[in-house]
Amino acid sequence: MGNSKNIALYVTICVVSFIISKIIMTIVCYRRWKRKQMVVQDSLSGGKLVMFQSPKMNTLKSNMFLKRTMKLTNKDIIGSGGYGIVYKLTINESISFAVKRLNRISAEQDRGFERELEAMGDIKHRNIVTLHGYYSTTQYNLLIYELMTNGSLDEVLHGKSAARKVLDWPSRYKIAVGAARGLSYLHHDCIPHIIHRDIKSSNILLDHNMEARVSDFGLATLMEPDKTHVSTLVAGTFGYLAPEYFDTGKATVKGDVYSFGVVLLELLTGKKPSDEAFLEEGTRLVTWVKTVVQEKREEYVVDKNLEEFPIDEINHVFNIALMCLEADPSNRPTMAQVVIMLEQIKINALA
Repeated sequence: MGNSKNIALYVTICVVSFIISKIIMTIVCYRRWKRKQMVVQDSLSGGKLVMFQSPKMNTLKSNMFLKRTMKLTNKDIIGSGGYGIVYKLTINESISFAVKRLNRISAEQDRGFERELEAMGDIKHRNIVTLHGYYSTTQYNLLIYELMTNGSLDEVLHGKSAARKVLDWPSRYKIAVGAARGLSYLHHDCIPHIIHRDIKSSNILLDHNMEARVSDFGLATLMEPDKTHVSTLVAGTFGYLAPEYFDTGKATVKGDVYSFGVVLLELLTGKKPSDEAFLEEGTRLVTWVKTVVQEKREEYVVDKNLEEFPIDEINHVFNIALMCLEADPSNRPTMAQVVIMLEQIKINALA
């Protein structure tokens, strides 16, 4: 009888201890979540500044940040696209940000803004551009990003001659692997998984070490773990979209894989998908390269700016690109598989 009481008492103590520990953990998690972001109301414009906690952001005073943001002018513009204008916001000699302005003109754009925040706020990966916070008003939204000092891959490969950098093969290979890792992280490691939907060279940014960072989630669609696609309006950039997207209107991770394959061809050939020469001949970068590869003439379409390159590595990357560009999505590799294949090239070279 005594043993039964002792067992009952022991079980009760264990249950109570378990419940108390869960309550404590919940409180700790809630406080941590509250500390994760700092919200500042701007009484002048009626806006709201949300700054995600990080070592870089913790050193800033919100009022100073707001004042500098409100003084941005056309002189500070460093880029523009279909989803907004990008400014360089300089706080001091050592701290700068990229600020993307999105005008709030429709409910759809607002949903895209919120979706971008949800997708970016918690993501910390060396190959993903960091979102430090945002500023929201009734007229516009501002996204506050980490500044990428070397601009975009598009600018480096296709920009005006004065601003262009000639990338050697090791740099191109490094960019390909970094971008693949970032996209693989979005597809496989984020919950819910993220379909980018607008992978292109202008959305692959380069930091001070020429490390690739995937950016711009204005078109990002969050995908629940048990779903294989998301039905959407056709959106993206001509030359990068998978052929099945136009027929089905379904965004899938394999559509991103196709777009990444086009980016690989850009790195290899130095040509844009919308190159005037292709338009004049009624062809595309993808079909042109496929024809050349079938004829075993890869070395003749490699970017002329590449003075020296290992032909074996070049051929391997061409083959990976063509796998990504398979007409049947089911025959394309996943981004996780693409990362492994790209990394294996350098492993084989060192063996």
